[in-house]
Amino acid sequence: MEIRENVIVSLGYGKYVRSDKVFALEPIEDDRGPGRRTKVYVEDLKEPIIASRTETSILANMVEFPREVIEANVALELLQDIMDDIQPIGPMLRKSIKKEAGFDLDKIEKRIEEILKHEIG
Repeated sequence: MEIRENVIVSLGYGKYVRSDKVFALEPIEDDRGPGRRTKVYVEDLKEPIIASRTETSILANMVEFPREVIEANVALELLQDIMDDIQPIGPMLRKSIKKEAGFDLDKIEKRIEEILKHEIG
């Protein structure tokens, strides 16, 4: 993999960095959520920048990847984002959504878990 030089990479919410200045990407495990997906370590900055995009999407903008790899990663990223948004929904609201809209969040969450386990390993 080769980093594309002088490419401006979006980190989300109006934050941008030059691709050749990024030296590390770290997924956020705790307190992850909208606006908090990845720590981006940039030359000459003491603290990492908190990005709202995942490390996979940032990396895809920084390097040359085949189109199929990018599309697969974007789809997995979307599933992970959906999972992150579904998880905090409590049982009473889930029951209400299922009753009112026929949208079974428990079933969707289990299916996403299966897909992510299969694809990620």
